[in-house]
Amino acid sequence: MGEKIATLQPTEWSIQDLAKAAGTTSRTLRHYGQVGLLEPSRIGSNGYRYYNQDSLVRLQRILLLRDLGLGLEAIGEVLRGKQDTAAALRTHLSLLEQEQDRIRRQIQSVHTTLRKTEGGEQLMAQEVFDGFDHTQYKDEVIERWGKEAYESGDKWWNSMSDSEKKGFQQRQVDIASAFAKAHEAGIAADSDQVQAITQRLYDWVGIGWQGKAVEAEAFAGLGQMYVDDPRFTATFDVHGEGTAAFIRDAMRVFADRM
Repeated sequence: MGEKIATLQPTEWSIQDLAKAAGTTSRTLRHYGQVGLLEPSRIGSNGYRYYNQDSLVRLQRILLLRDLGLGLEAIGEVLRGKQDTAAALRTHLSLLEQEQDRIRRQIQSVHTTLRKTEGGEQLMAQEVFDGFDHTQYKDEVIERWGKEAYESGDKWWNSMSDSEKKGFQQRQVDIASAFAKAHEAGIAADSDQVQAITQRLYDWVGIGWQGKAVEAEAFAGLGQMYVDDPRFTATFDVHGEGTAAFIRDAMRVFADRM
């Protein structure tokens, strides 16, 4: 009477349970296994993957390194490395300092965008995107659309001059700002005015796709990603709360009319 019964902790986890605990997806864990980062500790007779406590520790390291901006190839090199403790800590500290500088620049970028937005000043792409690096999405692009898609896009991006890159980014800033103003004014997403802005966005996306047709569902799916992915939501909502969802709705209307 009165004694607490100890709760037994699992010694292994299914791929679904591990993904839920880590805040990721089963698809991502399977991808980590395919590239040799996180093999299951065993595979059941039913074909299900199971992970033990060592797997948890390894996944924690992978996620920490991802948070530092390392790609999967670089993470694999770290996990396979034979660095002594002091060397490993120095490397980790250097990465943290780099990340600290990047975050500081992003914070300053958002402060500048907020100040200019509230003051009605013209936004500049180099200020809005300072501290943002498109290569941080490399593994996600490869997983979603394939290695060829990433390499093609990366080659196109790197082929542009600094002024061309700034011009491309500035177009996105101007389009997002136009959406925000329409949203604030209460103009409907399916109105001719907002759909004209959406046409500008469609054309802008098409430039990044390098001449490939932007299919209706792909365009609508991109709009949904603007809402589902907090990184994209934050980028758009800096122009005004709810802008990302408004753009998503406008893109859905545009796609349905294609």
